[in-house]
Parts: sequence; structure tokens; C-alpha cells
Amino acid sequence: MSEDPVTVDELAEKADEYLHEATLTPEEYEALKQSVAELTPIFSAKNSYFVLGSYGRPEIHRLQLMKDRLNRQPGAYAFLMIDIRSEWTNTYLKFRLLADYTDFIVGVAEHAQGGFLVEQGYFTALEEYFTKTHVFKREYDSLDANSIDTGIDIDNPYSGMQTAIFEMLDDAGRLCQWTSEDDLVECAEALVIGQK
Repeated sequence: MSEDPVTVDELAEKADEYLHEATLTPEEYEALKQSVAELTPIFSAKNSYFVLGSYGRPEIHRLQLMKDRLNRQPGAYAFLMIDIRSEWTNTYLKFRLLADYTDFIVGVAEHAQGGFLVEQGYFTALEEYFTKTHVFKREYDSLDANSIDTGIDIDNPYSGMQTAIFEMLDDAGRLCQWTSEDDLVECAEALVIGQK
């Protein structure tokens, strides 16, 4: 990312904007001040990737795999929301600020049971997020139900809202479908190749 690092005042201004009528507590403001240093890699990296998905087990293993693969390219900084200070108790604000400053938002979708469902709504509602979002959607058609490690209904793993978002991303050329972890790695590689 070519932008200069963000200042505490700039973060506070955005926080006030996103919180509408609410204001930051003194504790939240202190956490925001401390977070500026943590955001430095986003600004110093050639490409920064905000990786989203379910933190359940075994899904988080695949998020870590995605983060690892993206970080293997020179000048990359890929991270999960949990990699940034836990003192940020307002996860809505944390998501918005991280999404604002990162180059790519990468979602790993496996089902409609938690994960990043709310964030998926922002992908379509906010054009600045949609244009930098890539989603890797797990497909279950060719998988044996006994080999699924997430316990979801393979006949109906996604909600109607998610399906519409997937279609929009597919039309924009930013949806990659996967069944195995090897396929997921290929999705990451295709994203990296598409940037060169």
C-alpha cells in the first residue's frame, strides 16, 4: 500500500464517523492509540490482505493456511482480525478500520453458521469494500458427507443472502470455488498471480 501510515487523530475521526452518535470510551481511545503501531505493516507492505472467515475448528486452520500462503509472496502482509489487539472490544469498529486500510479483503466461506456473515453484507453495501473483496467459496457437491469436518448440511450450506453475494462476486471475477485444502491454496495462488 502506498499510503502514509495513519495517525491516531485520523483513526479517531473515522471511529467517530462509524460510531454515529456514540463516542469512544477512554479505554477504547487508548486501545486505538496503541493500535496505530500494529497497523504499520498494512501501510509498509506492497500488498495487504485482511483474511476473514469462521474461527471455529477446523475452519480456523484453513484461515491460517490462507494467511500463510498469501504471506509467502514478497512484500505481502496477510492477517486475521484476531491477529490485531484483543483490546479492541468494538469488533464492528475494528473490522471497518482494518477493511478501510487494507488492499484486499479475502473471505474464506464454508457455510452460513457464523464466520463473517455480517461482513459479507458490507462487501455489497460499500463499493470501496466490494471492489477489493475476493471470496473463496467451499463447494460440497463432489464431497462425501462423511468427509465434511464442519458438520454442516451439505445440501444447503449457504443462505440466500450469501448466494446472491457469491453471484455478484463471480460476475466481477472475484469468486474462487474450492473443495479441498489443495484447491484453497490454488485460489490463493490465483489471487496472487492476478496482481502481477
